[in-house]
Amino acid sequence: MQTSREIGTSFVARIAALQDKSSFKDLHWEGSFEEYLKIVRDNPRVTRTAFQRMFDMVLSHGKTEYIDNKKRLIRYHFFHDEQFGGRDAVFGLDVPLMKLVNVFKSAAQGYGTEKRVILLHGPVGSSKSTIVRLLKKGVEEYSRSPDGVLYTFSWVLDKKKDDGTGAAYKENYPTPMNEDPLLLIPAEWREKVFAELCPPDSGFTIPVKGDLCPASRLIFRELMTEYNGDFAKVISHVRVKRLLMSEKDRIGIGTFQPKDEKNQDATELTGDVNYRKIAEYGSDSDPRAFNFDGEFNIANRGMIEFVEVLKLDVAFLYDLLGASQEHKIKPKKFPQTDIDEVIIGHTNEPEYRKLQNNEFMEALRDRTVKIDVPYITKLGEEVKIYEKDYNAHRIRGKHIAPHTLEMAAMWGVLTRLEEPKKHNLTLLQKLKLYNGKTLPGFTEDNIKELRKEASREGMEGISPRYVQDKISNALVSDKGEGCVNPFMVLNELEGGLRHHSLISSEDQRKRFRELLAVVKGEYEDIVKNEVQRAISADEDAIAKLCGNYIDNIKAYTQREKVRNKYTGQYEESDERLMRSIEEKIDIPESRKDDFRREIMNYIGALAIEGKTFNYRNNERLHKALELKLFEDQKDSIKLKNLVSSVVDKDTQEKIDIVKDRMIKSYGYCEICSTDVLNFVASIFARGDAKD
Repeated sequence: MQTSREIGTSFVARIAALQDKSSFKDLHWEGSFEEYLKIVRDNPRVTRTAFQRMFDMVLSHGKTEYIDNKKRLIRYHFFHDEQFGGRDAVFGLDVPLMKLVNVFKSAAQGYGTEKRVILLHGPVGSSKSTIVRLLKKGVEEYSRSPDGVLYTFSWVLDKKKDDGTGAAYKENYPTPMNEDPLLLIPAEWREKVFAELCPPDSGFTIPVKGDLCPASRLIFRELMTEYNGDFAKVISHVRVKRLLMSEKDRIGIGTFQPKDEKNQDATELTGDVNYRKIAEYGSDSDPRAFNFDGEFNIANRGMIEFVEVLKLDVAFLYDLLGASQEHKIKPKKFPQTDIDEVIIGHTNEPEYRKLQNNEFMEALRDRTVKIDVPYITKLGEEVKIYEKDYNAHRIRGKHIAPHTLEMAAMWGVLTRLEEPKKHNLTLLQKLKLYNGKTLPGFTEDNIKELRKEASREGMEGISPRYVQDKISNALVSDKGEGCVNPFMVLNELEGGLRHHSLISSEDQRKRFRELLAVVKGEYEDIVKNEVQRAISADEDAIAKLCGNYIDNIKAYTQREKVRNKYTGQYEESDERLMRSIEEKIDIPESRKDDFRREIMNYIGALAIEGKTFNYRNNERLHKALELKLFEDQKDSIKLKNLVSSVVDKDTQEKIDIVKDRMIKSYGYCEICSTDVLNFVASIFARGDAKD
């Protein structure tokens, strides 16, 4: 029998076995300056600037190009956050993210944006902080990858103990600003050295510029004096090591945020005097008596984030001017010091308006690249936000009824859209067009025009955070018997409007309530159609009916005959069939020719682009086909019987079949399928009563 000590040892051994020792060795490589020069000769990309590495880091995750409304867009996979399970994934912001990556690309090539502060600007809760958090995580991981490897150095100096023995020992002084070892080469020698390390025809130019930080420059100068200018002997004191970025350890990644003005000063950005060392070195202008540990210092070679940057005191903003334009900072009592880092801040609209109105801040405005990060205006992308947080893997013990998250997302998106200027278009229809649905009379050019005329769209409205809060309230509520349905969430959303701190006027509150009524009406239509489909429940039958309809309208518009598949004979197009479908979506007799030509033109346009027509993408036709099929089969079950307390055995069996279809095909549970059937039955009962 094992003793407790043996058990403990075996567990430690098993834990230790999880370690990848070869990987640890690679990540903590150390070598001489000579060995580093060989590394540079083999792979000059280890000397890339912070912007070059940032751009390469984003590209390393891959990208997908696609066309949206005739516009070529790129989706960068990095922002899916797949490496961390999608925890910080950003949805629906492909255009702003493209603009951001284009800034990185331009800066990487030295076209000017490397001298700017990148400012993410948008309403609260629009993913600005998430984007920066992703970049920080990405920089960390990239520095650990073979492609993102970079190096810094330490000084190893000979010292003697002051304990009376005079024994010699080695002391290690890491450069405080993570500098590239190539900065040790005097500026006047670099052109020749760099040309030998990386020939001009290699396609890459070593971008190392500037000078050492004051602390390293002092050591370099003292050693040169000690060795009478012998560079080789000075460099023998240099130990090169791999640089691993880490926000937690404050290596290569800095974060700065506003605090109480009385407790914060600019030294937090550029470092401060170490008063305990002044007595040792005799002066507060000696680099050894100074801590180069400000956020700008430690972020060198990586990136620095300014949280709510425009809330900073003016004194801090002055530091940003030199840091961005000249890539230099001014530590107290020291000369300007070179830095190489991506400076990125984020702010909301009121603060940015203040900056615009402040004539004394023209210099900062001129050094800023503003990237608008709006709310999502595409329903499908908004839904992904909520599905990420509220799904079967994360929510235990409660079922979320179908369309619950979709309806919450629909309301959120509707609050962000501007009313369309076209009199024949509703806000809900506009939302559907943005989401990829087709409507008669609206082309991709019309959708582009809609987006252009609504320049402020997505910059106002309800934040996803508010919607998430109300979904959470519904989930912890005792209502619903273990199932959360759309009405529970919509009621929570409406109830919270009374106390919403960001609603500025009663008119705005009223508009948001009216939009909730629009969403409830849309939900009624959705579940009516869903129950109708569950009753007919035959996609093949709909596809067959659609094929029959298309054959007939093709023959009708081209003045041809239709071949009867059963008899093989050619017959006149079936007017009664066509009208029975068209009447379901209120196409009048006088408009039937226009509607049929629209469908044929749409099919023809898809064929030119190499695409296949699918009735699901044409909302009106899809609805008409379902209603026609439902009408043909509705006598198999009387929905209005559901609201009756007495249901015969035959009807109950049919109801159970429909419920089973809804559970298996549409994601309902026993509770919400019963609720939805009762809800739809009451709608039909109301309709019958009106009739």
